[in-house]
Amino acid sequence: MGWEAPRSDLQRSLSPNPLLSRRSSSSSSSRSFIITPTALLLLLSLLIILGVFLPWAGMPDFLFSSNSNTSSQHSKWRDYTLAQAASFVAKNGTVIVCAVSHPYLPFLNNWLISIARQKHQDKVLVIAEDYATLFKVNQRWPGHAVLVPPAPDSQTAHKFGSQGFFNFTSRRPRHLLHILELGYNVMYNDVDMVWLADPFPYLQGSHDVYFTDDMAAVKPLNHSHDLPPPGKKGRPYICSCMIFLRPTRGAKLVMKKWIEELQSQPWSKAKKANDQPGFNWALNKTAGEVDLYLLPQAAFPTGGLYFKNKTWVQETKGMHVIIHNNYITGFEKKIKRFHDFGLWLVDDHALESPLGRL
Repeated sequence: MGWEAPRSDLQRSLSPNPLLSRRSSSSSSSRSFIITPTALLLLLSLLIILGVFLPWAGMPDFLFSSNSNTSSQHSKWRDYTLAQAASFVAKNGTVIVCAVSHPYLPFLNNWLISIARQKHQDKVLVIAEDYATLFKVNQRWPGHAVLVPPAPDSQTAHKFGSQGFFNFTSRRPRHLLHILELGYNVMYNDVDMVWLADPFPYLQGSHDVYFTDDMAAVKPLNHSHDLPPPGKKGRPYICSCMIFLRPTRGAKLVMKKWIEELQSQPWSKAKKANDQPGFNWALNKTAGEVDLYLLPQAAFPTGGLYFKNKTWVQETKGMHVIIHNNYITGFEKKIKRFHDFGLWLVDDHALESPLGRL
């Protein structure tokens, strides 16, 4: 206890030298961290094997949660039906519909801002004509976009007068008829429109179909609300870009006739048709069976009148409800005209849109 027995020579010879022990340990440690070429090759082989086979063995979900969620959402919206979408957005039995392909998203946003100012945005349903639009709108505004397959070729659907444009617009009466058959009132708008006031007070009575005149000739303020007489081509010149329909037999009859007219007068290089003549023939041929109503010109002017007749615009100031940027073609030209008239809202008021800034 307090003393240490002297060690023999044998004990001292067996006891490790502290200095030699530290050197030996250090040398052994250094050698243990040297990776031979063979070991390196084995390690790389293992990593390759893991990279190929481990994903199939069920990687933890959190490693791929972003991609998995995106894929899941895309699958959900691909399976979303027009019936589900109409049921989701309808308010007081009414749906507001537009049809949009991806290049028109800025116009969609501009139109939505103007509708939001009238407190009707919640009943808007965007019929997407390509998957990029479907996913983009539903990412920002879930449930407010639907794609009715098959999707037309979005790259050929933009130029007015083209076969792609005809294919794009000729789907419209089928969409509207489907919504009517589901039992909803439906308002259709092109997205190159801007709402300056609430249009619903103008949808008076219980008519089957409400529409606007596409002629730029000035009408008296108390003009008739009957279907205008046929023009030189044997049909009236009603705009197919702003329509309100009630789910009546008469409205459904007009849509079915419109579909028939488009089938009987398809697009060709010689006759570059669009959907509007077919709509006019349908109105003309069903006028005796359907309750039709022409909306007031002062409230729903064509672009050929509103943007080109300054005198008329001043005389009817305060009466305008929906402005249509037609009688002009091309994205840039339409945007410039909206800019010039203070109707391009996207630049300064994007946050008023349900989609935000795109």
